[in-house]
Formats: sequence, C-alpha cells, structure tokens
Amino acid sequence: MGKLDGKIALVTGAARGIGQAIALRLAADGADLALADVKAEWLGDTAAKVRALGRRAEVFAVDVSDGAAVEAGVAAVVAAFGGLDILVNNAGITRDGLLVRMDEASWDAVLGINLKGVFLMTKAAAKTMMRARSGAIVNVASIVGITGNPGQANYTASKGGVIALTKTCAKELGARGIRVNAVAPGFIHTAMTDALKPEIREAMLKTIPLARAGEPEDVAAVVAFLAGPDAAYVSGQTIPVCGGMI
Repeated sequence: MGKLDGKIALVTGAARGIGQAIALRLAADGADLALADVKAEWLGDTAAKVRALGRRAEVFAVDVSDGAAVEAGVAAVVAAFGGLDILVNNAGITRDGLLVRMDEASWDAVLGINLKGVFLMTKAAAKTMMRARSGAIVNVASIVGITGNPGQANYTASKGGVIALTKTCAKELGARGIRVNAVAPGFIHTAMTDALKPEIREAMLKTIPLARAGEPEDVAAVVAFLAGPDAAYVSGQTIPVCGGMI
C-alpha cells in the first residue's frame, strides 16, 4: 500500500527535470497523475514512465499564465479523474539579466508563469478541493526567493512571491482542510544547470555544505512528504532543499 493510494495529483511543468521527478515519485507512492505542460506532446515520456509504474497518467496542454486555459485545464482534469487531491505548481521559466538591462517582456514572462501561474492554478484547483474539504498544494519556489541572486531580479521576485502566496493561501484555505506548502530547491542537477560554465558550477558547489548538487529526486521526496499523510499538520511552510546552502 502506497501512502498516496487513491489520490489524484496534478503536476504542472511535468515534462522533464524536477517536474518529471515529482510526478514519478507521486506515482511510486500510489497516486494517479494528471500531467500538464504548455504542449501535451512534451509529456509523452513522463506519461510512459508513470504508466510503467502501474499508475494512470493523462496529459493536458495548459498555459498556466492564461486564466481561461487554466480553468479549462483543471476542469478537464476533474472530469477525467473524478476529482483532484494534490496540486504541484512546478511550471517555471527563467529570463536572466541584470536589472538595468532587463526589458519588460522578460519581467512579464517570468512573473506571468512563475507567480501568476501559481495564483491561477491554485485558485482553480481550490474550488474542487474546497468542496471536498480536503487537499494538498505544493508550490515549487527557490532558495533565491529567500536570498536574492544577481542577474535574476524577475526570477527571484517571482519565487519570493510564491513563498508569500503560499503563506496566505494556507491561512485562507486551512479551514477547508486544504494544506498549502512550498519547497525551495537550491542548486539542483538539471538541464538548466548542466548548461552553466564549469567555473560557475564549481563556484556554486563551494557554497554547499554537502558538497554536491542536488538531484531532482531530492526535491521530489520533499514534495511527496508535503503532499502525503505524514505532513497532515504541516501548512504554510517553505522547506529549503539545498544541501545546507541557507
């Protein structure tokens, strides 16, 4: 028996990296998965891996920055599965640059997906969860939303906003049995970090007491904890997954 047997989980940005690892961990713990990303065809690999674990997987094309698309997407998930127990807001992008050189389009794109997307998805999912008087929402923030980071004014603002939004949603939705938490990953081994110059990677590793980059599965394990029954009395929290960086 898995800790999430019988649960329906919706994971955004589930095509690869941390999102895929989260989906697979939730499936391994017994959940059936609704997988969302901008393009449904990106989700084929994740869906196949979830099904190989013996769990149901359905894919949904959702632009999380578009209110109408989010409402339609969440409604489609509820119609397909008959309910929704877990929402993981993982979708996110970067458009890095120094503040004085950053254009409005880069600011708006990152805030639109990383922060507005969490607002829209949470709002849509909460309607179903409130009727059920039960649910768990886990938002993927970042440690730079706590510490700040040069060259990422838009990204850090979006992730700091996610942390604040998490606290407020926990206070608003708790009376309906809905828990809302966040994870704040640090330097995680993904395609994005693989593309960094070797000297930048080495400099980052020197800031980590555990002396290694994290893996997507490290983040997924904490998400699974927050989504599951072992965290039944945990809400409004942000848990860094950073090897001791902060």
